[in-house]
Amino acid sequence: MTPRWNRKRSHLPLLAFVFLVFILCSILFNESSIRKIHESPDPDAPLYKETSITYVKPNLGTHSEPASGFLDRFSRCNSTGQYSGKKILRAASKRKWGRGRRREGLESCDVFKGKWVFDNTSHPLYNESDCPYMSDQLACHKHGRPDLEYQYWRWQPHNCNLKRWNVTEMWEKLRGKRLMFVGDSLNRGQWISMVCLLQSVIPAHKRSISPNAPLTIFRAEEYNATVEFLWAPLLVDSNSDDPVNHRLDERIIHPDSLLKHSSKWEHVDILVFNTYLWWRQGPVKLLWSSEKNGNCEELDGLGAMELAMGTWADWVASNVDPNKRIFFVTMSPTHMWSREWEPESEGNCYNEKFPIDWEGYWGSGSNLPTMSVVERILSSLGSKVSVLNITQLSEYRKDGHPSIYRKFWETLSPEQLSNPKTYSDCIHWCLPGVPDVWNELLFHFL
Repeated sequence: MTPRWNRKRSHLPLLAFVFLVFILCSILFNESSIRKIHESPDPDAPLYKETSITYVKPNLGTHSEPASGFLDRFSRCNSTGQYSGKKILRAASKRKWGRGRRREGLESCDVFKGKWVFDNTSHPLYNESDCPYMSDQLACHKHGRPDLEYQYWRWQPHNCNLKRWNVTEMWEKLRGKRLMFVGDSLNRGQWISMVCLLQSVIPAHKRSISPNAPLTIFRAEEYNATVEFLWAPLLVDSNSDDPVNHRLDERIIHPDSLLKHSSKWEHVDILVFNTYLWWRQGPVKLLWSSEKNGNCEELDGLGAMELAMGTWADWVASNVDPNKRIFFVTMSPTHMWSREWEPESEGNCYNEKFPIDWEGYWGSGSNLPTMSVVERILSSLGSKVSVLNITQLSEYRKDGHPSIYRKFWETLSPEQLSNPKTYSDCIHWCLPGVPDVWNELLFHFL
């Protein structure tokens, strides 16, 4: 047996060596971490340390307006501090509406899995020039796009068929009802698509559209129906709720209030919501409804989106009308970097003429952590919300964006047109095009 005193010999040289190795490894690890942060900055990196949690009950319309008043583009924070850790207190969803209604993809066939098929016989479903409500931002052919192939692609699920678009049947579904799209400019594109799909069978003297405003309404007198769009890019009340003047230095939201918007949508029969891209533009200022002195807190975009979605979900869970249909459209992908589908290339969506044929392709324009947050919140609502999962099918359509063939406030100058790498719009979608398929999916499930 080894004597006890032999085990008490000094281990200082060994400890010193281990300590030096540890320090060296720590330095190398930190250097590597810093390099990764600089190479691929994460806009969702938390801006706060987890503290004790305080739950806030959302202001859904049963309470008075926020203490600071409704936000507008002139709203400012008097001070900005660290996020306090407050969370949204959500009502429990009462799942009395039956099973299987939310998970549209859990039918015998998942219509969101499939491929794009070239079809110049049945598509496009309307002509760009025949729709008087077309937006210059989306009218790609009008603004010089030379090819038309982007209009001829039809979505084909793998093991079944989408319900074939029928404009008369859609109007019958809408008779005596209000259909409203709520969200950002991508949802506005889907609304324009729906109006273009529907308007052709309504005589000109029996249809009308309100001027551009936060709430824009297309009316069809014959069917006593409306197809509406509400500009609410962050869903909750914000200083960016002006559909024209919303290019601001800082985003401020009431994370616990959507009273300004919900008062406009609460009596609508069919609601189609979206929110995504505006949360990807950096930190967001939180001004809680109870705050009277303009003291804001700052939070990363993903964390702020989770708060806003929680407030929206509380409204959905508290809504007891079983006849109301609520849809949520998942994030619309972007195609900013061609190297993601064509290695070693340095372009974007400009001059792309065909969809990506790589099944399961997923680009960096669709943020997985954001998708996880949305999935978690929607799952908690059960059958009250039907999900239009347009992300994967739209990922394939690198060819469907306006790039330089659009007008946004002003027509692009010759210098801008000659620099598509900088001035291409690879976010929105040409019409006719991809958003028409989103509406075919909506029609399929109504």
